Amino acid sequence: MLLHQTSWPEIETYLGRCQGILVPIGSTEQHGPTGLIGTDALCPEIIAHEAAIEAGFLVAPTFNVGMAQHHLAFPGSITLRPSTMIAALNDWIASLAGHGFKQIYFFNGHGGNITTLNAAFSEYYATWSMRGEPCPIVLKQRNWWELAGVMDTCRQLFPSGDGSHATASEISVTLHGYPHSAKTAAMSPRIAADGPFTDAADFRASFPDGRCGSDPAMASREAGTRIVRAAKTALIGEIQNFFDLPPKAQAAE
Repeated sequence: MLLHQTSWPEIETYLGRCQGILVPIGSTEQHGPTGLIGTDALCPEIIAHEAAIEAGFLVAPTFNVGMAQHHLAFPGSITLRPSTMIAALNDWIASLAGHGFKQIYFFNGHGGNITTLNAAFSEYYATWSMRGEPCPIVLKQRNWWELAGVMDTCRQLFPSGDGSHATASEISVTLHGYPHSAKTAAMSPRIAADGPFTDAADFRASFPDGRCGSDPAMASREAGTRIVRAAKTALIGEIQNFFDLPPKAQAAE
């Protein structure tokens, strides 16, 4: 069930049986010569949409621009300042809470969002704490690759060269969701260097083609299907527990 494809009476009915909502959150940033710029937003979105069809929970629009300042030396990348992102997330949270949502699960696809997302949670909770009132909302963050069984699947598929950015695993997930998006490019060395970085200029100088420790040429639609299957199963289990989703809600959609 996708919020953008429902009407307000449908949301009102949903809230009568479940007060949980999942928000896919990612980034719009370069992913090497063959990865889609939207990869970090598309991965959680693809997994969440498939899980929602099976389990009957509600998925919000994807928060698809995150904290990606270090990618700005590559054309097409877009970022929010951490302070802007914190403010925007708090507006999203307040809007959803105002309608009666009580469990908000942010399903993340970009490592660069983690610190800022946690800060946004702290900002929201602080408002209630400083009033001396209990917060009626529970916020949760989960990275899709940290779901049970996902990294085991990725390691089986790509025992070496998966890397940390523009990985074969994440590009495989986008190929599962968008099979006609496959791109090819000459990449040398086969497995890119990895290491620390600071700002955009430093990142571009350290990783000229945008990859970090990865060989995305290994990506395939078939691998993506296996990864999505593992992630979807684990996500449904987490959502059912976090939302306390009634069994009949799972079959309602």
